[in-house]
Amino acid sequence: MKYCVLILLATFVLSCGDIDRTVSEENETTSAKADTNYSPEDSLDSLGIVLRDQGTPVANYVHAVRTGNLVFLAGKGPKQANGENIVGKLGDSLTIEQGYQAAREVGINQLSVLKAELGNLNKVKRIVSVHGMVNAAPDFKDHSKVINGYSDLMVAVFGENGKHARAAVGMGSLPGNMAVEVEMVVEVYE
Repeated sequence: MKYCVLILLATFVLSCGDIDRTVSEENETTSAKADTNYSPEDSLDSLGIVLRDQGTPVANYVHAVRTGNLVFLAGKGPKQANGENIVGKLGDSLTIEQGYQAAREVGINQLSVLKAELGNLNKVKRIVSVHGMVNAAPDFKDHSKVINGYSDLMVAVFGENGKHARAAVGMGSLPGNMAVEVEMVVEVYE
């Protein structure tokens, strides 16, 4: 009798694992199918954003590294379409509004890298994490308002999938005196 109970218990435990896997797979399939209107590429068009070639890195690093279903994007600055960086220090030579625009410009550059890496932004499952660095005067306190330029763009392009965990921190300086630098981690569909 003990053995029958143990066999029944073992069968139940094993079948629960199968149920969990099945439910998890169904949830992933359902959530992917539920987003039939999900098209970051269309969002870019409607926002009038043109992505641009980011060229080859000037130092010993790469723009992006993919491991499994995560893509880690190297820090990028606010290089504009004319090839010039937005430079200066927030709270000194730049206003919060200028910093916001600089962070948005970084977002366009990161989306350009991401598209080059994936071929199509519709492969993005969600923006996972953003690390925003602001070139700031010592008494500047509105780092998050600056990095909102980046975060707002991710939500405009990816909708709810663009919401992410984030850090917005001040730096004493950034390379080339650029106003903002941002790194990002993205989850992609397999």
